[in-house]
Amino acid sequence: MTDPATDREPLFLQASREVLRYLRQHAPMAFWAVTRVENGRQTYLVVEDETYGLTAGGFHLWSASFCISMSAGVTPRIAPDAQSVPEYARAGVNDAIPIGAYAGAVIDDVDGGLFGAICGLDPEVQPEHLAAIEPLLLTLSRLLSLALVADREREATAQALLRERVAADVDGLTGVYSRRAWDRLLAEEAVRFAQLADPTALVIIDLDELKSTNDEQGHAAGDLLLVRAAAAIRAGVRTDDPVARLGGDEFGVLLRHCTAEAAVERAAGIRRALAAAAVRASVGAAAAVPGEGLAVAQQQADTAMYDEKQRGRA
Repeated sequence: MTDPATDREPLFLQASREVLRYLRQHAPMAFWAVTRVENGRQTYLVVEDETYGLTAGGFHLWSASFCISMSAGVTPRIAPDAQSVPEYARAGVNDAIPIGAYAGAVIDDVDGGLFGAICGLDPEVQPEHLAAIEPLLLTLSRLLSLALVADREREATAQALLRERVAADVDGLTGVYSRRAWDRLLAEEAVRFAQLADPTALVIIDLDELKSTNDEQGHAAGDLLLVRAAAAIRAGVRTDDPVARLGGDEFGVLLRHCTAEAAVERAAGIRRALAAAAVRASVGAAAAVPGEGLAVAQQQADTAMYDEKQRGRA
């Protein structure tokens, strides 16, 4: 059962649809989108498209986009003849779709970092008076940034409530979350990821010596190994990264607001903490991808963990 607070659609998405409808009326371009920049991709969260066939959940590489140079301030926000701007003419996205005109404005996240952008495209060159929409576009992007602030505050409250509700749902031996709590935490996070595509990753850990420890030293020694492993995993992650025992000798870690690159570093930190506690384990990490979600990321992390285990055996 999900929390009613997380069932509500974010104000940001509601505002994004209104913004795009307004732009279609007052700045008629073939394509308008509100996008999210995450893990090297520019993902379309909300789309108004009558030409390109692009839909919400799709993406292109951030490095190939027009918005990357716009956000850096080296190219104009409005380009009625986009191909006359050298940086835009060289952008890799031109290989995927024809772009004659471009309009864009940055959307800031709560911390002042880059969340994404409003992006307008048209296959045809537009009249020079298109540049007059720049003040409007900047105002709308700031309004979306304010809506995002409100959503982030609501998200923090919802997560605090969820932590209270699952606080007692812990594994009796290790003190980390139980599998049931893990499933609930992932279900809630999957909803948020589907809505805003915040970078999210998962780590799966499997102990390499629990069975041999139980067989050779007894189950009491095996229990101590599990307790030591859980403490090491918690020491190797941030205090707000939920850790759960998924069953037997397997653990999971949910990494919120964590890029794919940072997830690799976190997994390495977990390995170091386990090694320092004299616990042999196999660790796999995977970042969630828009359109696939957390369930696929968990499968990928599990596969990466198993591959590491097989390499260790070899």
